[in-house]
Amino acid sequence: MVAVGQRVPDWAQAAWDDYAKRFPPELRLELKAVKTEPRGSKSLDTLLAAERERIAAAIPRGARVVALDERGTSLTTVALAAQLRAWQLGGEDVALVIGGPDGLQPAFREAAHERIRLSDLTLPHAMVRVLLVEQLYRAWSINAGHPYHRE
Repeated sequence: MVAVGQRVPDWAQAAWDDYAKRFPPELRLELKAVKTEPRGSKSLDTLLAAERERIAAAIPRGARVVALDERGTSLTTVALAAQLRAWQLGGEDVALVIGGPDGLQPAFREAAHERIRLSDLTLPHAMVRVLLVEQLYRAWSINAGHPYHRE
């Protein structure tokens, strides 16, 4: 997971750590936080371009890029589990990218292999990290037949 923004509240870091340690070794999860471009007198295009460069540097070469985007495809948890299984079977690294306060540069979003949305609600970035790691864990638990998820 690549997320713009380095500082999150303690509760968000604790939640991330709790879920991240639950993943099995064959499903390695790593968070790469990249610096938010300082807001000031810079244009939005300049800010997003600078963040894009940092994001690109954090993504492993050859990785499948999945942008979190409010205009992306909505997934149920079961559909996310199926997608996670497909990603695993594909054998390539997957970079789930969370933009900064102003989102992701439009060209980056469009160039991503996939675009998914987590919610119709506007969520704080720290909450997105927690929600995403929890849903990934839930998706893994469905695929593993673990009783964490109930329907």
